[in-house]
Amino acid sequence: METIATVRHIEDSKFDATTASGHTIRLEGGSQETGGSPMETVLAALGGCSTVTIVEFLEKMRQPFTSLEVELSGERADEPPRVYTKIHAHYRIQGDVNHDRVHRAIELTESKYCSVYTMLEKTAEMSHTVEFV
Repeated sequence: METIATVRHIEDSKFDATTASGHTIRLEGGSQETGGSPMETVLAALGGCSTVTIVEFLEKMRQPFTSLEVELSGERADEPPRVYTKIHAHYRIQGDVNHDRVHRAIELTESKYCSVYTMLEKTAEMSHTVEFV
């Protein structure tokens, strides 16, 4: 399956990335006044991929959560290419949920269903914690 994205230079170090579905994301390499850096968006993509999948599992498991968020932190290599070498995800979930089922949803997401996670774990040591609010 081929996916297409187009990145167009706007000015200075500003670029607009347009996805195959037609959505535009501002990227910026310098001051980041109007957009995130490409590497910041990699973390955001990981957060999006994992939370979308976790929500799907929680709904199938009939877990009545009221909010879910993930805070991601990453450490990068000192020398180019400055890939992520460590990434930590801290999940916060609120609602009347079974803790074991939440952990199972995260485990399934990370072990099989989140493509971004699978790609990043090839270069980064991945970890997570869960906070039940």
